[in-house]
Amino acid sequence: MPDIFDASKSKEKPIKKPAGIVMKEAKPKTKPEKAAKLELKEAEVKKKRQSVAEVLKRERTTGLFASVSVRPPKIKFDTQEKDEEVILLLRKHPITNFGWIFLTLVFAGAPLLVFNIFTESFIPQRFMMVSILAWYTVTISFAFEKFLLWFFTVSIVTDERIVDVDYPTLLYRRISDTKLDKIQDKTVAMGGLFQSIFNYGDVIIQTAGEQPEFEFAKISNPERVVKILNMLLLEEEQEVLEGRVR
Repeated sequence: MPDIFDASKSKEKPIKKPAGIVMKEAKPKTKPEKAAKLELKEAEVKKKRQSVAEVLKRERTTGLFASVSVRPPKIKFDTQEKDEEVILLLRKHPITNFGWIFLTLVFAGAPLLVFNIFTESFIPQRFMMVSILAWYTVTISFAFEKFLLWFFTVSIVTDERIVDVDYPTLLYRRISDTKLDKIQDKTVAMGGLFQSIFNYGDVIIQTAGEQPEFEFAKISNPERVVKILNMLLLEEEQEVLEGRVR
C-alpha cells in the first residue's frame, strides 16, 4: 500500500547560512539622499554665515577719508533699499592723490618766486597783486576739484549688490550696479613699486549682468576686500537655500 503524505508530519528544512557571513536586513531610507545632502550643505553655509557676521563685526573700520571702510555708519545713497545695509565703502588709496597735491604745492610756490624776480620791474604793483590773487584762486579751485572727485568717486558693497558711483567731472555722474548673485569671478591686480609699498591695487569683478565688468580701482588692501566679498557671497547662497532672496 503506497505511503499517504501527511502534511502535519512534513517539516521544512531550515536554510543553512554559510559560515562567516552575517545577513542583515536592509533598513528603509527615512530621507532621500538628495535631501540629506541639501540639509548638510545648508548647515555648513549657515555656520559660515555666522562667522561672516562675527568677522565683519570684528573687522569694522571707519574713517572719513579711508580708502576702505567696513560697515560705515550713517552711509546712505540714492537708490538704497529700505533694509539694505552698506558693508563696504571703497575709494582710491590716498597716496593716489600725490600727483595733484605736488602740483598744487608747485603752483602755490610759483607766485612767490615770480614776485621776488619782478619786485623792481616796470610791472605795476597793483597789477602784480591782482595777478597773484587770481593765480591762487585758480590753484585752490584746481585742488578742491581734484579732492571732490577723489572723495565722491566711490564703490559701495551692500548685503545685496555692488554699486559703482563715478564722477568723471563735477557736473557728470555715472552710477551702475549689479546683484551679488550675478558675480562670476573676482581678480586682484597689483603691480609696481608704489602699489607694493602702500598695499593697494585693483579688484576686477566679472558679472553676468548688463555691465559685464566692475572695477574697484586702486583701493587699499584689495585681498581683504575680496575676502569680505566671498563672505557676502556665502551669505547670499544661504539666503537662496532658505528662500529669503529679495
